[in-house]
Amino acid sequence: MAVTAQPQNVDLREPPSWRRTKNRVATAAMVLAFVLVIIPLGFVLYTVISKGASVISWSFLTSAIPVNVAPANVGGMGPAIAGTIEITALATVMAVPLGVLAAVYLNEYGGNRPLTRLIGFMSDVMTGVPSIVMGLFIYSLWVIHFGYSGFAGSLALGCLMLPIVIRSTYEMLRLVPNALREASYALGASKARVTVTVVLPTAIGGIVSGALLAVARAAGETAPLLFAILTVNTVNWNVFSGPNTSLPSQIFANADSPYVGAQARGWGAALTLIAIAFILMIVARFVTARFTKSLR
Repeated sequence: MAVTAQPQNVDLREPPSWRRTKNRVATAAMVLAFVLVIIPLGFVLYTVISKGASVISWSFLTSAIPVNVAPANVGGMGPAIAGTIEITALATVMAVPLGVLAAVYLNEYGGNRPLTRLIGFMSDVMTGVPSIVMGLFIYSLWVIHFGYSGFAGSLALGCLMLPIVIRSTYEMLRLVPNALREASYALGASKARVTVTVVLPTAIGGIVSGALLAVARAAGETAPLLFAILTVNTVNWNVFSGPNTSLPSQIFANADSPYVGAQARGWGAALTLIAIAFILMIVARFVTARFTKSLR
């Protein structure tokens, strides 16, 4: 009579020493990747700060833009800073509400409808569109018919911000637990009321953070503004008519100049733009942490 061998219990778990080794290898790889990423960023910051810090002053931030031949200590970037704030603020007013509403539709109302898939697909495509293509699009659609203006620049920047706001808001809304929605529905609340009073407040930290990151990205765009607002040395407070100026366009114009003073002002404008983006990043982190703490 044949004897059947009984299967033996084999411990398939990895030895603790091997798990610790893999953990150390993964940690070392992550640290190496972080160092490789931070090195070029450090060089960029060092170069901009070393070349632009010498011209930064209150006078530089508020004075008018001089001609290229003026020395570095004459004039400043006041009109460019005002133009950047003006154009970016108008782009934010147009893009952020529209992006949030589109994300709410995609996650809360759209389901698997063809329109939902089309909006999601187009937002993903717009995310990868080069900024110069967006500038050419606004140039052909608006500038040729109505002329250069800050509003045209805001349209171009708004088109660049829109897919970022949609994607970031959509991902934040997906993180809201369904249990919160179901509990609200059980109390008799409508879908619109649940969305406004439960879903959006829960995800508001991530929504605001994503919107501010989109603003920071739009504030540094140069190519769309070259086709939409031109580059002048004075600020135009009428955003709907006439050429305007901005920090990115002034950086482009001064960096291409052979004069030392203009190049120094270009580095100062670059440092100012980095400082604005850095402040927006800090505000985004602060808002996210504040809302996360309040929800807990």
